[in-house]
Amino acid sequence: MEVPRRPQPSFTQVLPKPAPLGAAEQVAMKDSMKKRLLQKGDGTIKNQAGEEKLESGVTILEEAEVAKAAQRILRDSSQDSFAEESLLSEDRLEEEAGRKAAEEEAAAKERAAQRQQLAIEELVTSERSYLRLLQLSTVTIRGNLQQLQPPPAQLDSMFLYIEEVIDVSSRLLSLLDQKQLQPGDPHFLKTLCDSFLSLSSDIEAAYKEYLAHYNHVTEVENSYKQKEALWNEIVGVIKAAAPDVNATSLSFFLVMPVQRIARYPLLLQTIQKHTDPTHPAYALLEETAHTSIAMNCRINEYKRFREVADKYKKTETLTIKDKIIRFNTHSIAKKTARLSQQIKHEAGLKPKLVDEEFDALEGFFYVLEDGILELLEDVETYLQHLQEKRMRTLIHKPLCALRDLLVGPRNLIRKRLDKLLDYEVIEGKSNLSYEEQAVANTYRTINTLLLKELPQFNGLALQIMWSTLGTFSCLHRDLASDMEQLFHSFAQQLPHSGLPPGAFWEWAESAVLEGAKRLQTLCHTVEERLNAPAVQPLSPSSQRRLKQLTEKHGSGKIFQVMGMVVGSRELDLNLTKGELVAVISEADTRGDKRRWLVDAGGKRGYAPASKLIRYHQPTDDPPPSPHPTLIEGVSTVRRHSHNPETHAPPVMSQPCFQVMGYDFTARSKHEVSVRVGELVRILERHDKRGKPEWTLVETRGGQRGYVPSNYLAFLPMGMGLPGGYNCFF
Repeated sequence: MEVPRRPQPSFTQVLPKPAPLGAAEQVAMKDSMKKRLLQKGDGTIKNQAGEEKLESGVTILEEAEVAKAAQRILRDSSQDSFAEESLLSEDRLEEEAGRKAAEEEAAAKERAAQRQQLAIEELVTSERSYLRLLQLSTVTIRGNLQQLQPPPAQLDSMFLYIEEVIDVSSRLLSLLDQKQLQPGDPHFLKTLCDSFLSLSSDIEAAYKEYLAHYNHVTEVENSYKQKEALWNEIVGVIKAAAPDVNATSLSFFLVMPVQRIARYPLLLQTIQKHTDPTHPAYALLEETAHTSIAMNCRINEYKRFREVADKYKKTETLTIKDKIIRFNTHSIAKKTARLSQQIKHEAGLKPKLVDEEFDALEGFFYVLEDGILELLEDVETYLQHLQEKRMRTLIHKPLCALRDLLVGPRNLIRKRLDKLLDYEVIEGKSNLSYEEQAVANTYRTINTLLLKELPQFNGLALQIMWSTLGTFSCLHRDLASDMEQLFHSFAQQLPHSGLPPGAFWEWAESAVLEGAKRLQTLCHTVEERLNAPAVQPLSPSSQRRLKQLTEKHGSGKIFQVMGMVVGSRELDLNLTKGELVAVISEADTRGDKRRWLVDAGGKRGYAPASKLIRYHQPTDDPPPSPHPTLIEGVSTVRRHSHNPETHAPPVMSQPCFQVMGYDFTARSKHEVSVRVGELVRILERHDKRGKPEWTLVETRGGQRGYVPSNYLAFLPMGMGLPGGYNCFF
């Protein structure tokens, strides 16, 4: 059998001719052939004759076999030589290919390393150039513009929050410079990633406020462009300060932070692309790239929130013409849907979407707002009677600024209620149109923004309010100290200034107590007269409303408005002084007892409880006296117990009257109880309305109050009275 051959290559090769065999080689070949022929036989020699015959047979066939064997050996040796050469050629090719692949891989790694180094250098170099231009615009250009006469309006507002951006950029470069490494150093990449991650929160805080404020920058610059002379001066200042950058506007510099924050992910991803995954800092670089992308997403979301808030928190002053222009079918349908939702909520036909967290924040905001406004009102009243410049600067101005800041959140809360009503209409739908989806997104945006920022606003406003109260206390203490010094200077001129300190303060205390007692008596008298049971006259319309409210709610629910009421919240009523209302509930839907639900004769809403007082309806007069004429004799005069500690009443100069017919029992603190036959002194012959049905009298015990006029009768002149109680006309 022949040995299996290796597959031959497609190309042909000319084999060399075998060299002729020598005599020794031919003898050796013959011997080998003999051995092969003997191996093919049975190997047994029976006799000499057979052996000779076999040997002679080999001799006969020798020449032919030798020739064939030689050809076969030459052919096999040629094939083996060619196969060996082919194998050597393939090994050399594979070795060459491997070497070339290794060289290409090494070249690729080198190129990637070079590109990585270039990307790192670009990030660092561009950051330094970016910081230099920001500092140029903030310091040099801004300072030169402020020297213009007059300086451009709202110039400082254009550079708002840019100081924070410069600060985080300089801190990033400072961290890189502290290690004293070059961008080509293998450890520089780790330092870069660590520095960026450590400042990521500060970078986000600085850039998100700047980007949210950038629309204002463009608005102010557009206002400058409308004034040609001013704009030419601004351009001249910019070109003179930065001739090498070819800048022609402020936005050339102020837009750089907007572009820079978006370049961080691109630069970091480029570095990551050309970094070997086996690099020690590869995982940290990947985290840094993801952090920069997430940072940009959050900044964009915050900017969108601020745009929605700025859109809805503005207070628009629209004329009637503007309102008519905005009046269209879409607005009518929208407001009708909102009104329908409110009616369903009030009637209990549909549950209201409740957000307890937001309701708590809203309630605290309104409480805080009321406190700030009341404090500001008190401070303004205080300043009207005291010219104190420090108080106006340190207290009044901050409170006014805080009051102005309340407008934005209040408008946003009101707009949220409108958007909530729109959202409730489409909440149950499975497929929303483009406009409906926009409505839902707007509500969610406003709600999320309020839940996130209203607690911060409430906390800062409360902190400012407490700080203002602390400042007020300090100023008031200083004022008291000044008054004390002034008092000591005047006290030297008083007649009792020569007394010892103990005696002087005893005298001062007694004098003050005596004056306080007189003042208390005067206040009590004034209160009795002002709160007399007389009822102010009502107009015919008020009388009809009183009758209507009394029949519907009862007389115990009728209240009168003490002062002008101007509604500031949803469902608040505008009421005038003296208007009559009926109280339906002494708390609002959130349980706030400072806002009462009232019925104003057809319209219902909320009014502050502090502006309402119970209405005292006129009572029926007691039955007429059975003895309306003057009595000749006095036989039923009763003696009353007399407190010996009470001073005897002075001699009356007014006419004395006697109670006739019935005892009268007081029904309120403005009336006085008298008995039949008791003598009283007339103080006023009418009530506060001027009507003679009620009379203000004083009894022998010194009590004063109103009694029915028809219970009294004149006492005859000169008649002696028991107990020495004399009367004179």
